[in-house]
Amino acid sequence: MHGSSAPARAPLSPPPRAGPTCTLSSKPPHSAVPLLPPAAAIAPVTGDGNADVTVRPLRVSREPSVPHGRLTCGGAGRRRVLPSAMAARRGTDEMRERVVLGEFGVRNVHTTDFPGNYPGYDDAWDQRRFEEGFRVDVVREEDGVLEFDMVGIDAAIANAFRRILLAEVPTMAVEKVFVYNNTSIVQDEILAHRLGLIPIRADPRLFEYRNQGDEEGTEIDTLQFQLKIKCSRNPQAAKESSDPNELYFNHKVYSKHMTWVPLGNQTDLFPDADFRPVHDDILIALLRPGQEIDVLMHCVKGVGKDHAKFSPVATASYRLLPDITLLQPIEDEAAETLQKCFSPGVIEIQNVKGKKVARVANARLDTFSREVFRHEGLKNLVRLARVRNHYIFSVESTGILPPDVLVTEAIKILMGKCQRFLNELDAVPMEHEFGDGFF
Repeated sequence: MHGSSAPARAPLSPPPRAGPTCTLSSKPPHSAVPLLPPAAAIAPVTGDGNADVTVRPLRVSREPSVPHGRLTCGGAGRRRVLPSAMAARRGTDEMRERVVLGEFGVRNVHTTDFPGNYPGYDDAWDQRRFEEGFRVDVVREEDGVLEFDMVGIDAAIANAFRRILLAEVPTMAVEKVFVYNNTSIVQDEILAHRLGLIPIRADPRLFEYRNQGDEEGTEIDTLQFQLKIKCSRNPQAAKESSDPNELYFNHKVYSKHMTWVPLGNQTDLFPDADFRPVHDDILIALLRPGQEIDVLMHCVKGVGKDHAKFSPVATASYRLLPDITLLQPIEDEAAETLQKCFSPGVIEIQNVKGKKVARVANARLDTFSREVFRHEGLKNLVRLARVRNHYIFSVESTGILPPDVLVTEAIKILMGKCQRFLNELDAVPMEHEFGDGFF
């Protein structure tokens, strides 16, 4: 060794016996990467009392003969799995696959499965692997509500899909209100706002977007409705009656009083059309004898990001699939307490050898109120988590289009966005955009 200081001294000792070698098996086989942080083997050299310290970085190799991801040690003809390696592997899998809910916070909320983040995992994008893992399962469709599972995607894609449903699937809604007469107590501006929020049963795929600045509209971009109603007294009403339903005619203005007035040749274009409000019983205004409303409305095609009246859904939401694990058997009174901590149907109690034993029946039904953490005797016996890539979507239509059609249209819009992005990448080469010396 060189330098002005004396070399380090080490006590004389016999050479150490050859230690075990560690291998981490995974596919692809026969590749090797450094183990981080690098481990070292220190081998003292005996002789004159001086010892040169040699640091050998430990490397892990992947062998096809050992199950994927198991760290094993071989020595003296035997092979065993290191408990610490198995625990580390389980912790990594949990971080990648589960969002864990604790008493005072939520863990593993960020996406971490990007390439190179985890040694031993191949997280590079692969279309075939994505197609094998991706699926959509329809769970329930009734009364304008569609519930389905979307599995194998990232939160960014799920949220993009939700936002498209809310703001980018087009519908028809009242845009212009021409007031010819309004003697009700509802101001013209408020009346126009209320009319604009009434969902119109008209397929937007049959129409074009109206050109900006076009006030009149045409048969291919405009639907016209009329609301003309006047309140009068009922001469047959009993004198002692105080019920407005008996005293007056047309004192309540409903959406059913809106009638379609064809523009141009719309009668020929849509011979079987039934353009009308989705619901007939939406209350618009209240009138008294002598008051009337006479307005003409133009409905145009638009999207929710321009105005909420164009949004085709009442709600579009998603949540991660719940995953509830009982860490040890919970019996008798504790089982009954546990059952009350969750939504109905999540925990059921079985009779096993005369004891009441709790088990997870249907974790999907739970809303994760975390009530179980209020009980000292139970909070360490249950693990609450959510499956990171399993999204439960709920889409409730306003009635303009069925929810399954809305989902299909949203997928088409998302595909179109992706295609436009790829076209822009092809049209503008990176070196022309940034120059040769940018990076």
